[in-house]
Amino acid sequence: MTQVDFAYEMAADAAGLPLAVSIFADGEDVREELRADVQAAGLATRESGSLEGLLNGEPRALGDLVLVDCPQPDMSSMAALARLDSRVAHSGARLIVSTSRDGLEDVFGTCAEGAPHILVDARRADRILALGRMLAECSTMRLRELSEDDRLTLLRLTEQVGQIAQRLDSMGGDAGERGQRSAAAAFSFDKLLDETVAGETAPKRKARPPLPDAALVRQIIRQRRIRARFFDENLFADPAWDMLLDLTAARVEHARVSVTSLCLASGVPPTTALRWIGQMTEAGLFERVEDDTDRRRAFVRLSDAAADGMARYFAELGQDAKVLA
Repeated sequence: MTQVDFAYEMAADAAGLPLAVSIFADGEDVREELRADVQAAGLATRESGSLEGLLNGEPRALGDLVLVDCPQPDMSSMAALARLDSRVAHSGARLIVSTSRDGLEDVFGTCAEGAPHILVDARRADRILALGRMLAECSTMRLRELSEDDRLTLLRLTEQVGQIAQRLDSMGGDAGERGQRSAAAAFSFDKLLDETVAGETAPKRKARPPLPDAALVRQIIRQRRIRARFFDENLFADPAWDMLLDLTAARVEHARVSVTSLCLASGVPPTTALRWIGQMTEAGLFERVEDDTDRRRAFVRLSDAAADGMARYFAELGQDAKVLA
């Protein structure tokens, strides 16, 4: 059988210069694997070093993308990651951090400026896919230039490609080739959503009705979970709505929601949930709240705009119920 060559030309910016990636990870074997993933995504490696090295010596120029492996953050690696996050935020680079479920809270709490793309328990295909997505944002489709519909389209498309990557992972063949196929698919667009509930362009409205009773929202969440007992849960995956419901109930209960808890509420894998949290935050629906007692932690809450949309939604549901009664 003829071997298919999936090699791509080196990715370049608008000036034709190769897009470069800085790699930081503890362990040469891990760095070597990350370098292979970078190459598989059609990118060049600018530098490769340990996280500890970020705290020593003079800072060097970062690549267009920064790829970090930090599975079990300790005080030293968190300090290095915080410094790197700040540099990324001021340089315009994009940051991808791979961590574990146990390390998620620390990584999310530490990276407060650079809006990183966080991968949880990532496989190689996940990293290559993330690099492809970041490449799309860094080159001809910079995120700030995309419309709201296109941003959500990219996110939906990334989810679909991620599902393809999971299937490819279970098949034979080289991991780099499978990841390249996944990354390559992330550059096409198709309209998948209509509107968000933010209502930024809506005309002036009356005073906001109160939010619904938390017990009612929790009941709706439970009912949504029951479906998974009888049908494939992927048929009903709607992480944005599930997280909106969870944060609505938490706002009524005056409870704080950690990023780990919100990922669980989404009903999708943590890496997918984190992409949605980032998008919902950028859309002005979620807000990041720092923990005043522990700077290593941060929480997520509904924005006032999202609370307004949820309150009006449930009020209209109530009106419909009265009509049907």
